[in-house]
Amino acid sequence: MVHRLRRFVADHWVLAIGLIVLLYLFVPIAVVAAMSFRDAGHNAPYTLDNFKFTWDNWAHPFGVAGIQDAFLLSIGIALVATVGATILGTLMSFALARHTFRGRGATNTLIFLPMATPEIVMGSSLLALFVASGVPLGFWTVVIAHVMFCLSFVVVTVKARLAGLDPRLQEAAMDLYADERQTFMRVTLPLVMPGIVAAALLSFSLSFDDFIVTNFNSGTVVTFPMFVWGASQRGIPAQINVIGTAMFLISFLIVLIGQLPRLRRKA
Repeated sequence: MVHRLRRFVADHWVLAIGLIVLLYLFVPIAVVAAMSFRDAGHNAPYTLDNFKFTWDNWAHPFGVAGIQDAFLLSIGIALVATVGATILGTLMSFALARHTFRGRGATNTLIFLPMATPEIVMGSSLLALFVASGVPLGFWTVVIAHVMFCLSFVVVTVKARLAGLDPRLQEAAMDLYADERQTFMRVTLPLVMPGIVAAALLSFSLSFDDFIVTNFNSGTVVTFPMFVWGASQRGIPAQINVIGTAMFLISFLIVLIGQLPRLRRKA
């Protein structure tokens, strides 16, 4: 019996630790989801004590003044920054992965700098640049800042996908009389597309979630993370938990849909 128990622990301890870590990560999300159903009129500002269930928060997710404008602004900034960073990052990835040029090694090193630089350093540096250049702070300065730090994540993600491609697939397409454009559109791009989509989703999440860099370069505009920070000074409204839970569920659904083809192939 003791031997079997030791064998079971030896075979499953890694899985057990992984489940504990996942539980640790998902407990805060579960609390946020639970708080989204909490009666906003209850006196306790942000606890589960004397919990009173209600659907009113989900029925009126923008029932707090200013939250809708902040949310839509964050969505707009994230979309524009995602498109810009994904296009530029994909082009850079192809250049770094498929071509040899002077300064390629230095460029690969510089790509990692925005990822390694503390956000407060990046935010203050961009603020100094915009102020010295006479650029008014607002929507577009936030977009530029977000494209800057999202670009590195796109390059790393897409470049990793390119590195895993078998060059013989493109050579086979050329042998079958496909020109360079046809080979790229029908062979290379479909194979790289999962990496591009993953990079775009990562960029959107990073942009929507950013506070530090945005706070330095936003001027008078208020994004959703800034609204949350301001609301926390007075007591976080339940609608913030509703939006946070909804964004998590949408992200989970997107990931699940992306995994369905792989699960079907295994089946």
